[in-house]
Amino acid sequence: MEKVLRDPIHNHIYIQQQVILDLINTREFQRLRRIKQLGTTSYTFHGAEHSRFSHSVGVYEITRQICDLFERNYPSQKKDDGLWDDNERIIALCAALLHDLGHGPYSHTFEHIFSTDHEQMTTDIITSPQTEVNQVLKKVGPNFPEKVASVIQKTYPDPQVVQMISSQIDADRMDYLLRDSYFTGTKYGNFDLTRILRVMRPYKEGITFDISGMHAVEDYIVSRFQMYQQVYFHPVSRSMEVILSHLLKRAKYLYTVNKLQLNGATDLLVPFLTGEYSLNDYLNLDDGVLNTCFAVWRDSGDEILSDLARRFLDRHPLKSVRISPETRKYIPTLEKLVTQAGYSAEYYMDTNDSYDLPYDAYDPHSQNPRTQIELIQNDHSLVELSAISPLVNSITGKVSGDERLFFPREMLAANKQNDLFLPVYEAFDRYIHNDQVVAPE
Repeated sequence: MEKVLRDPIHNHIYIQQQVILDLINTREFQRLRRIKQLGTTSYTFHGAEHSRFSHSVGVYEITRQICDLFERNYPSQKKDDGLWDDNERIIALCAALLHDLGHGPYSHTFEHIFSTDHEQMTTDIITSPQTEVNQVLKKVGPNFPEKVASVIQKTYPDPQVVQMISSQIDADRMDYLLRDSYFTGTKYGNFDLTRILRVMRPYKEGITFDISGMHAVEDYIVSRFQMYQQVYFHPVSRSMEVILSHLLKRAKYLYTVNKLQLNGATDLLVPFLTGEYSLNDYLNLDDGVLNTCFAVWRDSGDEILSDLARRFLDRHPLKSVRISPETRKYIPTLEKLVTQAGYSAEYYMDTNDSYDLPYDAYDPHSQNPRTQIELIQNDHSLVELSAISPLVNSITGKVSGDERLFFPREMLAANKQNDLFLPVYEAFDRYIHNDQVVAPE
């Protein structure tokens, strides 16, 4: 019997296959309830508490709707006719549901410090005989787990299935834009999902869009651009990521010199501190485990670890300003001033660059060529989106974002007239003007 999940983005999420319900009920998929979709972004937009679980079932639902539309309007009539073969439905749905299965706690920051790879972990969870997910998938067929993994790895032979899950306009991106916009309380990520789904069409090389829907696709591209600039690249969220990164870095260092306090949940981190971890060790981690570690470290005898844990748990972000290639030369001087004020520059200063390519036409010579968005014209010929959209053409191939320097907010001299370090603060402030590093006067 069909199951229904209530959802704030899609209203209802329809579970129509037993294998999908069984996958949702596995240990590995339920873990995603305990991992935030947007990591530290909730420190900036307090409503952004949604999980990778809700995003994953949302991607499944959009993929299900695409399959329904393709089967209703473009069913395959004969082999290799470029239309939709509904035998591919179940593998598309499973891949959509499981595409983020390997994300860890505070995913990208954790990966950077402990050298894990969420995409590889996703593949390992799907293909390992030890996981409940693998056992459920094998009920479909002995090689079915490997087929699902190949969709996520973009090696599956049917490009329609791959592009549903991974392309410049796919179910993954469409769900996270709408979902993240909703939960952050912003409007930047809103676009006409219904219209885009209506103009999607399968063809032999993948998925195209009817030219009548060009403006809906344009709106999606602009929405994604705005979400990256206004939400994903927000300086406060990036500041909390820097603190988190340095907190884990300090813990890793203290462990190597036998000075890290370990008890309870913190023991679950040991395999990653040593660099020798199993798949089961990875599956034991979630945001709650790391937050418990931070609560323990708040009372650490190590002043740096304790202070960084406090700053992260109690939301005391670092200050940040923009830097440019011309002003990077001042960073060593600023580091010396921070050190003179009593802070370790290694743990209290950092640079972070966040850039995004809003849209790119296919370039076979690039390191990671992107699947471009094709529009189908009245004569059934295809045209690439930026070739006929002046709006999209204006941002095609243009990287947007910035690089920022992070440092303790305490370095700002304002309202510190009686502070012992006031001369140091004033010297530091001469390099900061209008939210950027400048040449001192």
